[in-house]
Amino acid sequence: MSNSGFSKAGLHRVHDVLARHVDSGKIPGVVALFSKGDEAHVETIGTMRHDGGAPMRRDTIFRMASTSKPVSIAAAMVLLDECRLRLDDPVERWLPELADRQVLKRLDGPLDETVPARRPITVRDVLTSTFGLGMDMTVIGTPIMNAVFEQGITPNLPTPMPEQDEWMRRLGTLPLMHQPGERWQYQISSDLVGVLVSRVTGQSFESFLRERIFEPLSMKDTGFHVPGDQLDRLPPLYAPDPVTGEFQVWDEAATGRHSTPPAFQGGGGGLNSTADDYHAYFRMLLNQGMHEGERILSRPAVELMTTNRLSPEQHAARHKLAVDNVHVSHGQGQHGGWGFGMAVRTYRGDYAPVGQFGWDGGSGASTYADPVNRLTGILLTQVGASVPDPVHLMLDFWTALYQAIDD
Repeated sequence: MSNSGFSKAGLHRVHDVLARHVDSGKIPGVVALFSKGDEAHVETIGTMRHDGGAPMRRDTIFRMASTSKPVSIAAAMVLLDECRLRLDDPVERWLPELADRQVLKRLDGPLDETVPARRPITVRDVLTSTFGLGMDMTVIGTPIMNAVFEQGITPNLPTPMPEQDEWMRRLGTLPLMHQPGERWQYQISSDLVGVLVSRVTGQSFESFLRERIFEPLSMKDTGFHVPGDQLDRLPPLYAPDPVTGEFQVWDEAATGRHSTPPAFQGGGGGLNSTADDYHAYFRMLLNQGMHEGERILSRPAVELMTTNRLSPEQHAARHKLAVDNVHVSHGQGQHGGWGFGMAVRTYRGDYAPVGQFGWDGGSGASTYADPVNRLTGILLTQVGASVPDPVHLMLDFWTALYQAIDD
């Protein structure tokens, strides 16, 4: 037995699995940081660019994409802890654009065929991603999904999202896809959390996150853009051609979307960070909200975030989405449940145990913690999920890491 919680042979396998992906030419570089107990292990393999250049380093900055969700939700938990938000309060007090909602009669129906919402949207609906509107990749081409794209209220479109008041105005022009609280849906709720926090506090979302989460955790490299003097630490983001696999730069470092402060600070996908910063955050969650003797979040807040919050009906719909639409995610992710801002494993679907929590990002990031094994893992690369390769890297990393546990 090793004193780090991992076997020597297991650690070698983790390295070899990651190196195999880089050696294949499909993944230019990878940074992995993982721990069980107090000792962290780091793997840095490959280069910043697909054609060579500077090597990956432990302090390389990555676009966190959807792995922003489990971190940005902490700002809302602070407000719950301080009783500045209540879970079952209607949100229209702060988000009047969402008052008096109309709901589509049919998901694929015309936008003007609606019925009134049965009840107001609550804080709980927003935090659990069940407020009634979201990204549903299984109904692309329907009038409502076309309208979501036309309004420009989702990330990764040719034009960046507008500042938050205009974003809310546009959101308010759309009917809901489902009744409030009825169905788990992806993405838009997470961005809405940021607007809610900003309006409750009277601060920008980023300034509140920085003050209450990032600075107390010494997450010095985490934010919604990368300062000019640090841009050499940010690799380009590649979105390889889905047919040919040819590398294409989706976002360059020096001139890209993360080189200047964005108009919209999106809780669903806007953060940049490092392996060490994210490791500090997920370790804090494993420690029930404590970091180096200081309380960041209350224990009940962490328990709320990191355990399943979906009702059996909501859970069934999310499970069906996962198992019936594997192609959407290149075969990734039968987690079962969802807490606040993150997936929570509610059944043993792979090598990870029930209770593991975290999420993955379309930019090649995978971030989870596991209270059963006291394990934290952060995996970062610069290849987007336009191809299966970064997802396969993630799956192999977790498979290898769980085998490396020596207890």
